[in-house]
Amino acid sequence: MQFRIERGVLADAVAWAAGSLPARSPVPVLGGLLLTAGKGRLALSGFDHEASAHIEVAAGTGAAWQVLVLGRRLLDICKVLPEATLTCAMEGSRFTVEGGGISFGLSTLPVAEYPALPALPARRGSVDAAAFATAVAQVSVAAGRDEALPVLSGIQLRLDGASMTLAASDRYRYAVRTLPWRPDRPDPEPAQVVIPGRRLAELSRSLAKAGTLTVGLDAPVGGGGSGRGLIAFEGSRARTTLRLLDGRLPRYDKLFALADPAVAVTGREMLAEAVRRVAVVAEPNSPVRLGFRADQTVLLQAGYEDDIAAQRLPCALTGADDLTVAFNPAYLLDALTSLRAPRVRFELLGPGQRALLSGAPAAEGTSRADGAVAPASGEHRHLLMSVRQLA
Repeated sequence: MQFRIERGVLADAVAWAAGSLPARSPVPVLGGLLLTAGKGRLALSGFDHEASAHIEVAAGTGAAWQVLVLGRRLLDICKVLPEATLTCAMEGSRFTVEGGGISFGLSTLPVAEYPALPALPARRGSVDAAAFATAVAQVSVAAGRDEALPVLSGIQLRLDGASMTLAASDRYRYAVRTLPWRPDRPDPEPAQVVIPGRRLAELSRSLAKAGTLTVGLDAPVGGGGSGRGLIAFEGSRARTTLRLLDGRLPRYDKLFALADPAVAVTGREMLAEAVRRVAVVAEPNSPVRLGFRADQTVLLQAGYEDDIAAQRLPCALTGADDLTVAFNPAYLLDALTSLRAPRVRFELLGPGQRALLSGAPAAEGTSRADGAVAPASGEHRHLLMSVRQLA
């Protein structure tokens, strides 16, 4: 029993399937990758009861057979193998990989003890893979890292008509991005679920070049958030499932509705560079102050004890004469770098209050009747709490 395959093809497939494996597991077989050869194809599967991954690639195979090997060990081997055609075979109870003058032998795990992969949930529609990966990256920076609050570590996905909305919040910031998607039914029921954020970010990156992603969902319609069910993503020859998280994120519609804010617009990359510079003299988590002025500038300031830094940038301000707010520099940089538009638009209420950031297009033809600059169409929104400054 053997198959032949190019090293690069095997390495990519192993890397994809191994992404579903746990770092540590009390059940040894859950650290394994199931390799199934037959009919000119090689299928690789991984599963840890929370996530599954399955991919098929072309390979020179004969009779159908299966083997279960430690996934991360096979991944390490694939990384060091030279570019060559590999011969993989069973020699007794050992799985061997040979090519380019080097050979490896791996002990195997009992295939009979490996759990069956979950059935794919019913298909709901499809979305552009690259756009989806970009949207996930934009909101994932706001997801929490506290394992004691798992729902805040997730990314909320809402399907409503022809719109898909992604949202994430760690209680100190809230990012939301809406993008078009193609439902299979003309009038689908809305659905809202929370997906593990780290796993969703990883799989969206790995599927970014798949062209179109098919989305399947097995969860209650409407508000959702029961924690029961699966979501599936499938692109080209790869597919994965993720178990949903229990709960839901706080509603963002009222949080994002700011009454009569001052509006400031400045260059996004220019501001991000200035934040990086002045934050050099700040202590960790100490704020960077942004003083928006009626003379159409913004003064950035940071410091600790006798160390200070300041930089002034051009900035359009409407709705106020002067307004100074302060932000955690890391949170502010996350928001600025997640935007894609050339300029950033701040909607500001004042110190210690909410501030809404969104992208603003190039200057030509973007002013509203009140003189303020409208947000760029399609850009996501990022809500930050400004720091209440000491006198």
